Amino acid sequence: MADRAVKYPTPTRSDHQKFCENEGWRQVRNARGGAGSHHITYELTLPDGRVLRTRVSHPPDRTAYGPSLLGHILKDQLDVDEATFWACVRGGARPDRGAAARPEGSGLPARLVFQLLEAGLDQEDIAQMSKADALAALAEYWSRPRIP
Repeated sequence: MADRAVKYPTPTRSDHQKFCENEGWRQVRNARGGAGSHHITYELTLPDGRVLRTRVSHPPDRTAYGPSLLGHILKDQLDVDEATFWACVRGGARPDRGAAARPEGSGLPARLVFQLLEAGLDQEDIAQMSKADALAALAEYWSRPRIP
């Protein structure tokens, strides 16, 4: 039996906005009826440091996007495929954007690393240490008797 391509409805402005809200994009500009802006602008900072930016035409209603504009929005602005877009819009499933190289809050302060290097520890060993381990190693180093 041949595989059939999944057919999705044409996304609308309100679907676009719902995607941004479900994934946790930050609204940076809002079209409040003033002159000059006909869009609501959202940003999302990815774990790898890239910042995605998208604009939802105002008002975010049921007006559908054409195929060309849809392709641009999905690929260049949202950085997702259509299946991922709909999973987020319909079910709230956030796209897998990968993980940061280091989880937030991990890593050692530069001054602590410098002190550990001065204490004679190897860079590779330091890179594997938790903050608690690093502080313990430094405390052990400082507790050693100094020989003139």
